Amino acid sequence: MLKPADTPAHAASAGRSWSVALAGSGGAGVMTAGTLLLDAAARAGLYGLFVRTSGPQIRGGEAAALLRLGPAPVGTLDDRFDLLLAIDWQNLHRFADEIPLGAASLLVGDADEGEAPAALLAGGARCVALPLKRVAKASGGWVNMVALGLAGALSGVPLAAMEAALREGWKRSADALAANLAALQQGAALSSEIGVPRPEPLLPTAQGAPAARWLLSGNEAAGYGALRGGVRFVAAYPITPATELLEWMAPALARVGGTLLQAEDELASVNMIIGASYGGVPALTATAGPGLALMTEGIGLAVAAEVPIVVVDVMRGGPSTGIPAKSEQSDLSFAVDGLHGDAPRLVLAPNSIADCAHTTEWAVQLAETLQAPALVLSDQFMGQSRCVVDRPAAAATPVQRLWATAPADGTPYRRYVDTASGVSPMARPGTPGTVYTADGLEHTERGIPSSQAADHLRQLDKRQRKLLQHDYGPRWADVEGDAELAVITFGSTTGAAREALARCASAGLPLRLVALRLLAPLRSEALAEALHGVREVLVVEQNHGGQLLRYLRGRADLPGRPRGLHRPGPLPLRPGELAAAFTDWSRAVAAPAQQPAPQETTP
Repeated sequence: MLKPADTPAHAASAGRSWSVALAGSGGAGVMTAGTLLLDAAARAGLYGLFVRTSGPQIRGGEAAALLRLGPAPVGTLDDRFDLLLAIDWQNLHRFADEIPLGAASLLVGDADEGEAPAALLAGGARCVALPLKRVAKASGGWVNMVALGLAGALSGVPLAAMEAALREGWKRSADALAANLAALQQGAALSSEIGVPRPEPLLPTAQGAPAARWLLSGNEAAGYGALRGGVRFVAAYPITPATELLEWMAPALARVGGTLLQAEDELASVNMIIGASYGGVPALTATAGPGLALMTEGIGLAVAAEVPIVVVDVMRGGPSTGIPAKSEQSDLSFAVDGLHGDAPRLVLAPNSIADCAHTTEWAVQLAETLQAPALVLSDQFMGQSRCVVDRPAAAATPVQRLWATAPADGTPYRRYVDTASGVSPMARPGTPGTVYTADGLEHTERGIPSSQAADHLRQLDKRQRKLLQHDYGPRWADVEGDAELAVITFGSTTGAAREALARCASAGLPLRLVALRLLAPLRSEALAEALHGVREVLVVEQNHGGQLLRYLRGRADLPGRPRGLHRPGPLPLRPGELAAAFTDWSRAVAAPAQQPAPQETTP
């Protein structure tokens, strides 16, 4: 049997955050409990991050809700969990690596479910057994509501906030609500039986969440950003972990007069959005790596025909079917170089859940302005995680394409005229005097198919020039600090890298951060300016082959001896391991030249 726990030392004492995992077998309701706990924390004035994880079945099987709460925005999971609350132990040993526990951690399980798995006890977590299911049965409620009350009380979240979150989301009978409110209250009361002090207070002095605070997932944020950018048509085929983006956009599009269509496959969906965009409607599809591979031919058509589209790729573990419900940044090489021929395109990557909204909106604006396909590289970590964020600023006016009118002098309309900017006026179908052919064949300025060398070179130069000459402003990357050692990263690894840099700085090791948002075209001159005065760079990413490092080496002059720190998913990069790696790297850089550090490392 589990033994009562002694007093744990909470992570909140160092970083003023609290990490809790709720775990159980399929149907135990841990995801519902995790969602409600995050909602309650937001109502109480806290920020938080909720990451969901499951076994290889995608649906069913074991599952865990991973949360980190704090008084400031949370961008990554912490190194260890302060609390793991298990409704049952069925296959939970599979989460031993994903839910790291230490001697200061608290492990709570049901007294009637047997022994905790040895893999969860290996870190020295202190344990306590409580009659969770018996308490739920006595109240007539659900065991996950008992778990919610207990986890919330141990996390310092007020009972009133949890009750409000449960009431607002309740869709069943009033009697069932009353029973589950009782279960919630009894779960909170159980916390007094554990005999450990609460964590350092995380709540601000003034209770109650500010009105301008939102709770959303990265997929929802991307959909919201697409709407703000002007997208009014979506066609897509469901795929993990991008499906929630489509589910969110279906009703949202209808409210603004748009349309979502579920296609028969990914190739059909990309061709549908090309057709919608050709007709004048900003259009988007969302997919994951396997679907992106199928869309290649259509994306190439959009490049050649200069039709603006947006493709959101919520990356997951690969190759092939890979690990559908786990995160990995392994589609980068395919996104920037994966089309046949010279096919310049836009590739962007949001650096946080909140940034999924801003970056997707920007991707729509860039696609419309430059008449080119834009790929947005989100990933499972951001897409399916939920976060409490400050409300985004008001949306900018959607960008309008450069629309064509019939030439006043009666000369034939040249759809692909070679302008100084590379952007040519695009005609809406049906506009008098602007008939042209849009297909994948190389063409003249009028759109007439041509195999002539001069026409091919002119159009290649034009399509490349419009992307290279555009003024992208400061949004191409987040550049922080001015130290002589710089960390370069992108996407969801930014949160862990930023926290690791903060830890290094407090330990007397300042580092510079460059978190890329616009990956293609790479702003080589802007990157060189951001790295001015830097002696060495370390490229951090979550994939097996160091794809970002290879990409940067091929397109930029990086200072010193560029090195890579990378490993694949499914485990996320954590701030502690990165801070340790950064410290080792800085020592290696300072070491004598006859003892060079390896060029690439894995944390």
